[in-house]
Amino acid sequence: MPRKLAPVADETPRVCGVPRRRIEVLAAVVGAASLGAEIAAARLLAPWFGASTIVWANTIATVLVALSAGYWLGGRLADRDPTLAGLSRVVLCAAGLLAVVPFVAGPFLRISVDALDHVQAGAFVGSLIGVLVLVAVPVMLLGAVAPYAVRLSVRTVEEAGRVAGRLYAISTIGSLVGTFLSALALIPLVGTRRTFLAFALALAVVAVPALQRRFVLAPVGVALLLAIPVGTVKATGDARVIWDRETEYQYARVTERPNGERRLELNEGQAVHSVYRPGEWLTNDYWDEMLVLPFATERRAPRSVAILGNAAGTTARAYGHYFPAARVDGVEIDPALTDVGRRLFDLRGPNLHLHNADARPFLRQSSRRWDAIVVDAYRQPYIPFYLSTREFFGEVRDHLAPGGVVLINVGHPSDSGRLEKVLSATMGRVFKTVLRDPVKSTNTVLVGTDAPASARSLDAATRSLPPDLAAVSAQAAARLAPALPGGAVYTDDRAPVEWLIDASIVHVAAEGDR
Repeated sequence: MPRKLAPVADETPRVCGVPRRRIEVLAAVVGAASLGAEIAAARLLAPWFGASTIVWANTIATVLVALSAGYWLGGRLADRDPTLAGLSRVVLCAAGLLAVVPFVAGPFLRISVDALDHVQAGAFVGSLIGVLVLVAVPVMLLGAVAPYAVRLSVRTVEEAGRVAGRLYAISTIGSLVGTFLSALALIPLVGTRRTFLAFALALAVVAVPALQRRFVLAPVGVALLLAIPVGTVKATGDARVIWDRETEYQYARVTERPNGERRLELNEGQAVHSVYRPGEWLTNDYWDEMLVLPFATERRAPRSVAILGNAAGTTARAYGHYFPAARVDGVEIDPALTDVGRRLFDLRGPNLHLHNADARPFLRQSSRRWDAIVVDAYRQPYIPFYLSTREFFGEVRDHLAPGGVVLINVGHPSDSGRLEKVLSATMGRVFKTVLRDPVKSTNTVLVGTDAPASARSLDAATRSLPPDLAAVSAQAAARLAPALPGGAVYTDDRAPVEWLIDASIVHVAAEGDR
């Protein structure tokens, strides 16, 4: 006869009466929700903080710590109440907390980005941690399910290893399904918020059969949350939202002000990536510099321009107006931004060619050369490292026509030159001349070329430009200066851009506290 586990006096009937199939279903759904929530959490943070290795490391570490705490908690809860109802209550609590994450996380994320804009490092880090904690609590409860399920399923010592192994295998298969389901289906089709809600609904559905009838209201409540339109939870200030979408890459929206100005905003309005004013082509911002800085090398207008990071096409549209003979190739990784540019930003031109592609693969696959290449694909706080390396700028140089110029929009913390110095040093290994135009305290346009370039050449070109562009050119010529000295050279093998930006935030914050 197999040897029985020593039971607590009145618990044996409840332990032995638990249907294993129901526990296995719970384990599978919980496994799917655990990894699905991790993917969705990284997605939740990406539009605000980027999808860098630091963000992924924070997310993965938070999930692992939460699961570890959950294993400990689940063991204790299982010994206190070894019933299917007790296990189901844990799962239902996790479902409820998971459902509120995308709603409660918004204020934390807004505080984080505001803190970044004002270089308040403490609030920035604190808010990031706050969002991760929001995800950690439901994941901890999901982690508690594994030891709880083993406790309910094992009836004899001899079968303990086999039962535990089967449950962990089922849970791992569920995790695999949850990973691909969230990444390949739910997030692209229904968005991040509804991905959280879908997993919460699945958890609630498998939990309620073992509970009292009143708990049926839980999955009904989650289902109602699924029906809430995403746009109803977003504030717009004094502008109204005329388009919004959670794309494959980010949450994006277009706002329109009373004067007709439209803005393409990412990260809940904290980053403006395109501006459109009916009947106007200049913006009084860094986009205007992209039209005149090529004249720092020669007086004739560029005959071809590539814009890497085209967004809704502010620069491309202006080139089509002022230089209609120039071929303009607008490259944007997010097709939704290109589509909304055509619809709402008057993105058109006599010789405009639009490409939906990542910047560096686009260059690698193209045999074309351009007179000017504009790189406007950086997004704070963490820029794509592979667009900041010596190898990348080498590919850019190889696609420039003789005498061509590359223009880099460098966004950085206010009055911080660390990122600019690194990019200048890296460009200096590739180009003979590197200049800087400090447009704003948070934006610098770097100019790289193998041809002679100077503020004098740019100033001389003002006489041949239309009056409004001439004014922009004269102002840029007055600012144009040699690149800042110092800075490490980044390569594809080593480009710690995340650490650099973190250090810049802390440094500027420390300077501001003095």
